[in-house]
Amino acid sequence: MDQGTLLSRRQWLASAAGALLAPMVRGAARPPNVLFIASDDLNTCLSCYGHPLVRTPNLDRIASRGVRFERAYCQYPLCNPSRASLMTGLAPDTTTVYDNSRHFRQAVPDVVTLGQLFQKNGYFSARVGKIFHYGVPGQIGTDGLDDKPTWNRVVNPNGVDHTKEEALLTNYTPQRGLGSAVCFYASPARDEEHTDGMVALETIRLMEEHRNDPWFLAAGFYRPHVPWIAPVKYFDQYPLERIELIPFSEDEMRIAPELAYFTRPAHWGMNEQQRREAMRAYYASISFMDAQVGRLLEALERLRLVENTIIVFWSDHGYQLGEHGQWMKQTLFEASARAPLIISGPSVTARGRVCPRTVELLDLYPTLAELCALREAPANLHGRSLALLLRNPGAAWQKPAITQVRRGSGAKAVMGYTIRTERYRYTFWDEGRLGEELYDYRKDPRELVNLAGSAQAARLKNDLRSQLVSLLRVRGKPGG
Repeated sequence: MDQGTLLSRRQWLASAAGALLAPMVRGAARPPNVLFIASDDLNTCLSCYGHPLVRTPNLDRIASRGVRFERAYCQYPLCNPSRASLMTGLAPDTTTVYDNSRHFRQAVPDVVTLGQLFQKNGYFSARVGKIFHYGVPGQIGTDGLDDKPTWNRVVNPNGVDHTKEEALLTNYTPQRGLGSAVCFYASPARDEEHTDGMVALETIRLMEEHRNDPWFLAAGFYRPHVPWIAPVKYFDQYPLERIELIPFSEDEMRIAPELAYFTRPAHWGMNEQQRREAMRAYYASISFMDAQVGRLLEALERLRLVENTIIVFWSDHGYQLGEHGQWMKQTLFEASARAPLIISGPSVTARGRVCPRTVELLDLYPTLAELCALREAPANLHGRSLALLLRNPGAAWQKPAITQVRRGSGAKAVMGYTIRTERYRYTFWDEGRLGEELYDYRKDPRELVNLAGSAQAARLKNDLRSQLVSLLRVRGKPGG
């Protein structure tokens, strides 16, 4: 037998053995998939968070299989700063993203984003819809302010809501740009004709295409961001007579420092009927988005990927529907800073539990790095892994949450910072020179009593302020 024949036979045997062993190796060492689901401008008006009217059966399914975080907070209540922070694992004062136009790589050009880290560890990383910032609705169908190194593939759906129906909107705040106006339309089009319906279908297509590969798939839904365009059947779920307005008194606009408020005049001048119609449109948009999440869950089950897929559902920040007369986001009140967060999957042993601990969207990067055993995770991440809380939601946990927002721009810009513990929130504007706030949520869940000037609360305030200042130094506060 000549050497060539022997080599050829050896190669064939090695190849055959490899072919037989490869599935077993893959099966034994297959890392978990990650389905990373984002909703835009979503607060906790969800049935799994106890809302009395809004029904979200598919998010409830994720919560029943995982851990729902009762006190999760964004780092900045605006799309671009929040998403840049979450995807880099760095606080806004490090990314220096404080508006919807600046890209984080201008300040941290070599940062390794969450999607990049998955790629480095052999994952297929893809985005469908809005994960990094897009201007909604103007940039639907484009890359927006995306980050190309983060993804192996991107898909930018563009449905009838953007291409045909924006001209049909009812708009109660015409003085505002369409992306921040209270406007809505009950559409006759089918779910799959809308941008969010397309997000679901395209994400499912990528699941099918890469069912044998480890993947990190980010599905970025646009609703309930304005304009609130959703199929009419979702509006029909919420008769106007069942919509209860958020309690409000004009005195609430004087509880906090002037900079604390974003919406002036209160409710942007909307009357009670208009506010009810706006809330119904917001609820309809939530239920529409939830139905698309249901499509993703059904696809996971059909493809038999449920047991090996971590699901993370999050929103970039909260959303106000009239609390303190405020609408939308860009305040440091609870309804703006708090965001829904649910995690389920093979590493989550505390299934169906609620975690009362104070956590941040910053914590998602180190959490997924730990759950997926990703190598070479950055050492400078500002968050903390939530893996412990996914095993024991009541575990000892002393980490507060920090949120910030800027007022004005350029040399006249003023920053407000807030620290949230499980019971209290302390806020200062321009380091206290332009005002302070202190709320006790155990006694005052609606933030109606500002304790910042109380002598009895002075020691508590000073302690919270000290914690806040210390954390801001670590997180890159200018001059800190």
